[in-house]
Amino acid sequence: MAKRSHIEGGGHNDHETPYSGVVPLVPHLHGVRRFAEPCAGAGKLVRHLERHGLRCVYQGDIKNGRDAMAEPLERYPLDAIITNPPWERALLHPMILRFQEIAPTWLLFEADWAFTRQANAFMDHCSHIVAVGRLRWVPGTKHTAMDSCAWYRFHAQHVGGPKLIPAQPEKARHVEEEAA
Repeated sequence: MAKRSHIEGGGHNDHETPYSGVVPLVPHLHGVRRFAEPCAGAGKLVRHLERHGLRCVYQGDIKNGRDAMAEPLERYPLDAIITNPPWERALLHPMILRFQEIAPTWLLFEADWAFTRQANAFMDHCSHIVAVGRLRWVPGTKHTAMDSCAWYRFHAQHVGGPKLIPAQPEKARHVEEEAA
């Protein structure tokens, strides 16, 4: 859940990834054809990525009995893990550590995290931060959330920290209008 706001209908983890949050990521998925989505919810992120020609080889969620931390993702033929994980640190941080050992991992969560003390332990293996901006998590609502989001790419073989890719608000605005 966003740290400064309450999102109608439950915590942040109950809302699906809006298409406007996926568009900034797509140009950075070089060489990714097959992916796993271990925190899939109802599968909206999977459908958005498949719309761009990617193929999901694993889709699961704790709500349907598939625990991302227990699932043997290593056995799937995948090029990346791409997910909008729970933002609670007790869940997020172990996921970063586990997933980055399996494959390059793209995670969507709040942008401010990169500038916190707790992020220091993870930043060396973060290769990219793709800024997304504020997202409209609840379709049909007037306002976006108060927290800006970003896609973080982690991989155990990467060292040296991230490259920051700024948000492109005009592109996101166009996508939101197109989806409406």
